[in-house]
Amino acid sequence: MNLGIRHFQEIKKMNFGKNKQDELDQSKKFPPHCYTTPSNVSHPLLYLLKTGLENKFILLHISFHLKSVIPKAESKSFFPERNIFCQSRYCQKLQATSTSSDKLSTSSVATFLDEPVNVPTIEASDSTFSDGSDLHEGKYFNTKKDLKKKLSDIAMKGSFEFRTRKSNRSLWVIQCIDPNCSWRLRASKIVPESTKFVIRKYVGVHSCSLLNRNANHRQATYVVIGEQVAPQYVGVEKGPGPKGVQTFARIELGAQISYYKAWRGRKHAHTLIRGSPEQSFHVLPSYFHMLEKLNPGTITRIEVDGESRFKYLFLAFGVAIRGFRYMRKVVGIDGTFLKGQYRGVLLVATAQDGNGQCYPLAWGIVDSENEDAWSWFLTQLKEIIGDTDELALISDRAPSIKKAISTVFEKAHHGACAWHVAQNIKNKFKCADIMGSYWSAVNAYRCEDFTGYMIKISNRYPRVAEYLENEVGFEKWSRCHYPGLRYNITTTNMVESLNSMLVNARDFPYVALLDVIQEKMSKWWNDRRIVATAITTPLTPSRESELRPRFAQSNGRHTSQLNPITYHVKGGELEGVVDIFNKTCTCKEFDIDKLPCVHAVAAAHHAQVSVYSLVSPYYTKEYYLLAYGETIYPVGSQSQWDVPNEVVTRIVLPREVKEKKRGRPKTSRFPSVGEFRKRKNRCGKCGAYGHYKKKCNSQTGSTEGNPPTNVPG
Repeated sequence: MNLGIRHFQEIKKMNFGKNKQDELDQSKKFPPHCYTTPSNVSHPLLYLLKTGLENKFILLHISFHLKSVIPKAESKSFFPERNIFCQSRYCQKLQATSTSSDKLSTSSVATFLDEPVNVPTIEASDSTFSDGSDLHEGKYFNTKKDLKKKLSDIAMKGSFEFRTRKSNRSLWVIQCIDPNCSWRLRASKIVPESTKFVIRKYVGVHSCSLLNRNANHRQATYVVIGEQVAPQYVGVEKGPGPKGVQTFARIELGAQISYYKAWRGRKHAHTLIRGSPEQSFHVLPSYFHMLEKLNPGTITRIEVDGESRFKYLFLAFGVAIRGFRYMRKVVGIDGTFLKGQYRGVLLVATAQDGNGQCYPLAWGIVDSENEDAWSWFLTQLKEIIGDTDELALISDRAPSIKKAISTVFEKAHHGACAWHVAQNIKNKFKCADIMGSYWSAVNAYRCEDFTGYMIKISNRYPRVAEYLENEVGFEKWSRCHYPGLRYNITTTNMVESLNSMLVNARDFPYVALLDVIQEKMSKWWNDRRIVATAITTPLTPSRESELRPRFAQSNGRHTSQLNPITYHVKGGELEGVVDIFNKTCTCKEFDIDKLPCVHAVAAAHHAQVSVYSLVSPYYTKEYYLLAYGETIYPVGSQSQWDVPNEVVTRIVLPREVKEKKRGRPKTSRFPSVGEFRKRKNRCGKCGAYGHYKKKCNSQTGSTEGNPPTNVPG
């Protein structure tokens, strides 16, 4: 008959044998499982005590009182020297000792009240297993949360689950999910006033079967998953996606989790590393204060509405403001949408250094690209770059930008991005075959050449020529008709490059996004400063590579002097008259780019003048080094900030957002007008993109390296 004995609470060694092998052999005689006794035995418990204690002990966990099992009369015959106390409702420990190695002579039944039983640790046998942890009685944890996290990690790595039996502010009692298992833990506060928890009782050996293993681990909550995977997001912008988190949980934690739980775990990991969006608004004033303190000259602005809700922010590092004096006065401006909880638009203003690289000047976050937002941003920008005839502002043709520029900047010249104009042409007139003539007209230095290209466009598509002349205006997109000086910058590619750089950080909270911007700029300034100090030529590397071929081409030109400063250069497809004092040439290339053309190089060689003296100082090594001579410093961890109380107490609340739509949040924008995203083909053999199965060169069915995991957009 089944005795009803659930399992062994614990196994205690007493005196098995003379050596460890004897002890091991003796311990295997009574494995911890339910016992069955003959049907003719009236009291199975006494039967086991009399016949089954050759190994000197047995610890039984029974679900009834010992008084109701052992009659008083019969217990005397079995235990002449008995001492029985049956006051506990949960467990009784029956322990027998003898004077010989094969016969039971004395016994006692030790009782335990409702307090935790002080029992030694069970040692694993063939039918039990340890949880493999380093936990022990008396181990301390700073908080109950730390203890829970530790136990969840142990449970997932040990492939078992536990349930909470009792939990409050000062106590936590758990046991294995199998009620017949011996694994359990009890922890409580050291003192009621403390937050520290200590393990009071702990049995770390399991006696449950594999049938209780569950792939959907109950301890694998999204919080635990997020805490485990969080280190993989430190120092990186993207990190593993939801599927990567699923793989991590399966391999590292042995838990099968759903895609949704992986997505929530990833989101929780982002919050642990980068902070919550709501917290970002709260610390924004303090963050800006530290930026200004550590980077002198930095300008920050925060605009809120009447309810102290966030509207706009503006950031310009002092290093970039001072370095702008060594840049060509051409600034590209554009905006890109943010993908975080509170959305918004990131506005950027950037120049281009003498080596053709982006030089970010200012950053802003606004609610949307409207006239009010652009006017506010450009007003802040005007304070750091001024408003002169020399300044050129390049952007797309969005009405809000056009109106804001005309309102804020009275002297600067506004130019349109030639690439956006081209997309509008293709979308409106479906005439991609004239794009070659269009781009030749854009890059033409002389008005005569420009007119020739426009005649070709007009002959084929008269409406396109009329659109470019009247609706857009030649002075907006054509280099030769531009009233100011835009050098060789005809598009806003320098701004688009910055937007692409932040593609993975655009769903960060605002402060975390600004941290990424600061980190990128700090790295750029340091790397480019190293490059500048290593330059051995008078010009930057990119301008030196442009000038050298022109020097070789000038060798075959015939040069004659017209006056002390003017030279006539013949040869090649085009003649040129060069003024080496005013730095001009009739080919207009020298005038617009401020870099000597072939004619100017030949004239300088004839006049025995250094060709480098004709180059704009913006292209020189000296200016390049001065632009990156300073350092952009990070703000460090929040615990190290020294912020005045009036800044800390400033209230900046999150902006109100529209009600969240159902379904997956949108993270990609709609293509711009005329912008087409071509989807690359995926090979059915190797899984790589860019070719078909028939053209696959893979012999084994897999490509070398790591194939892309996301389909290109």
